[in-house]
Amino acid sequence: MPKVLVYIIIILPAILAGLGLFLYLFQEHLIFNPDKLSDKFKFKFGIDFTEKNFKTEDGETINTVLFKSKNPKGVIFYNHGHSGSIESWGVRAIDFTAENYDVFMYDYRGFGKSSGQIKNEKMMYNDALMLYKNLLYDYKERDVIIYGISLGTGVATKLAHENHPAKLILETPYFNFYDVAKFHYPYLPNSILLHYQFRVDRLLPEIKVPTYIFHGTEDEMVPYNSSERLAKLASNVVLYTIKDGSHNDLNTFHYYHDCMKGILN
Repeated sequence: MPKVLVYIIIILPAILAGLGLFLYLFQEHLIFNPDKLSDKFKFKFGIDFTEKNFKTEDGETINTVLFKSKNPKGVIFYNHGHSGSIESWGVRAIDFTAENYDVFMYDYRGFGKSSGQIKNEKMMYNDALMLYKNLLYDYKERDVIIYGISLGTGVATKLAHENHPAKLILETPYFNFYDVAKFHYPYLPNSILLHYQFRVDRLLPEIKVPTYIFHGTEDEMVPYNSSERLAKLASNVVLYTIKDGSHNDLNTFHYYHDCMKGILN
């Protein structure tokens, strides 16, 4: 039997099986890339902010920062991406405080000063919902805009589906998590291996509030056609296409800020 045929029949399936096992057992390490901060770390931002910790039902600590504008018209509930922490994401707050919106950011479990570790999708939703309900002690829900970027778009969509915010804004969203996993690992049975679903495609058609999507045509992490397909699911969804935009640079484009100004004012 030719060696090439032996490779195809025996070795290649073994490699794929090993890769699949690794993905199944260690997928949190592949999905989440947190920056961990000491509890004593002091944030330094160029705008006013207050820091507060919240306790989860199972005793973990979720660290949050509220960035303050001078005359707030409302608040942005910000669900950040799969890496970093509030320390790095905080620079994005100025995009909204400049339009007179407060910005509420939080770190997922294991990110920044937040304790614990993400173990499943439901845990992320429950933590976000707890924080959202607490935010409503200080803001009327009609003044809350839910914002999600990259990984955070799945959490943001779920929050908007279960509550009644004023608007939903999604930056570089995936159609669902299976879809983006297939994009990066096309030869693996992702629907079987993945613990995480984040079914944005199922929830979005049932959300009635105005929904805005931003996506770059050159996104190397989440393909642009994910947003093209999402925008077709409901009449209340508006897609803003950032030509030549990639995954992490949309707020460097004037078009992004022009569109955001229209959404927020």
